[in-house]
Formats: sequence, C-alpha cells, structure tokens
Amino acid sequence: MDQTAAKPDPACLARPSGAYAMLAIDQREALRKMLADADRRAISDADMTAFKLAVVRALSPYASAILLDRDFIWEQAVTAQAVAPSCALIAAADRFIASESEFVADTVIDDAVVPAAVRAQGAVALKLLVLYRAQESAEPRIAMVRDFVRRCRAAGLVSIVEPVARGPRDGGAFDRDAGILAAARELGALGADLYKGEVPLHGRGSEAAMRAACAALSKAIASPWVVLSTGVEPDDFPRAVQLACAEGASGFLAGRAVWRPVIGRPDREAALAGDAADRLRRLIEVADRAVGG
Repeated sequence: MDQTAAKPDPACLARPSGAYAMLAIDQREALRKMLADADRRAISDADMTAFKLAVVRALSPYASAILLDRDFIWEQAVTAQAVAPSCALIAAADRFIASESEFVADTVIDDAVVPAAVRAQGAVALKLLVLYRAQESAEPRIAMVRDFVRRCRAAGLVSIVEPVARGPRDGGAFDRDAGILAAARELGALGADLYKGEVPLHGRGSEAAMRAACAALSKAIASPWVVLSTGVEPDDFPRAVQLACAEGASGFLAGRAVWRPVIGRPDREAALAGDAADRLRRLIEVADRAVGG
C-alpha cells in the first residue's frame, strides 16, 4: 500500500452529528427479482434504472451519502444531476458473479470502475462487497481488500469494505453470526476507511445478545463501522441501528429497510416520498441520537 498518499477522511460521508446515514441503491439482480415478484412481469434494464432514479430523487435529499452501481444507475444519475447536492456520492466498485443458486456467488473488483474517473464525476468513496465463506481460503479475500484499499488511497477516495457471511457453495448449513464476527476479525483491520457490517441475529436478538455481538464487532474492526439492512425486517432495523451504535457502530449504509416496502405499490413515487422518506428520517434520528448524543 502507498503509505505516502493522504488518508481520506470518511467523515465526508457523515452528518454534522458524526453519524453515517447512508442509502444504498446498488442492488442488481436481487433487486430485479424483487421488482419482478411484485409486478409479476419481466423487469428490463430500463425498469431497473427507472426505479433507482426514483429512489435517488426522492431520498438523496435526506441521506448523508448514497451508493450507486455502474450497471444501472451511476452514469444516469450523474448525467441527470439526480443526487441532491447535500448528499455525498459512493460508487460500487464490485462486479458480481452469479451461479445457478446465488445472484452473487463471487465478487471481484470491477476494473470498469476507474477510481480517478468516478472521482472526477463527484464520487468521494468506493465500496467493495466481499463474500466470507469460512471453509474457503482467506488469502484471496485479504489480497482483494488490500488491493481495493490501495486503489482507493491512490485516487484519494474513501474505501468502504462490505464483508457478507455466506454458507458453503453446496448449500450446507452454517453459523451466520459466527461468520459475521470471523469476517470482521479477518478483514476489519486491513486499512479500509469504513466497514459495512451485517446486523447480528438478524436484528431480533435480545438487547443483551445484540449488544454483546455488536461490541465484539467493534473490538474486531479498526475503522469506523456501520450496519447494512439485508436480512433484517424493515420495522426491526431502527432498533438494530440503535443497539449497534450503542456498542460502537457509527450509523448505517442501508437500502432494503428504507425502500423495499414501497416495491409493488401502484403509487411508487408517492410511497417513496412518503413511507420511504419517513423510514429514512426515522433512521437518521436514531443514528443522530445514538452517535451524536
């Protein structure tokens, strides 16, 4: 890693309180399935872009930062100036590789996302999804994260690493919560500026169990960290954010907990401006209180 490059400050993604209140709309084929299941029809790339643009326009005025993908939304949102000026831009720098059973079976750094180019378009950060499978070698994951951090540092961009625990490729059972902590211990001190972690216990454990699990993550992660909302019911997510922040997290970078409930609504734009915006504002209030005091 180039130790001479200035270390970017992830605080550029945070609110004045110090809390991170960031929105994700970089989901790809998983989102296509959500939309297809709700609308009972095939979803085109244009449909994907239209939904994402609607989310960006309705919700970026509230978020401290927003995460966009190259496949369906980055160029369109930048060209249309759809992101609110107050909202920082994060580019997804991962390419997803599917299998017969998983929308995302592997990830690699997407070389089509050129750090200097997206920075010139307004990005202040890049995000990399990393799949943690306990039964597979750690070396490729560690090497990929180190390479990602180096690329971000060279371009003056904040690096966000997002480890997600997965089970064996043959579909065998696994301990998700053990995987979440093991991923943090393996990848949480490799130099990333911000760590995006899964919520332990799907956000439904007792307060004591949730706090203990989040405290263990804080001990393992060397940078500020935030929670994502995959695997947590939208109505459970505010409590999950509050308990995680009580034990050292600094906010959230989440999508499904905010906009998933509006999928399938005939009044989608109104639902985004109403229900989804209300959910995001509530999460922001939770994070501000928990982090800013």
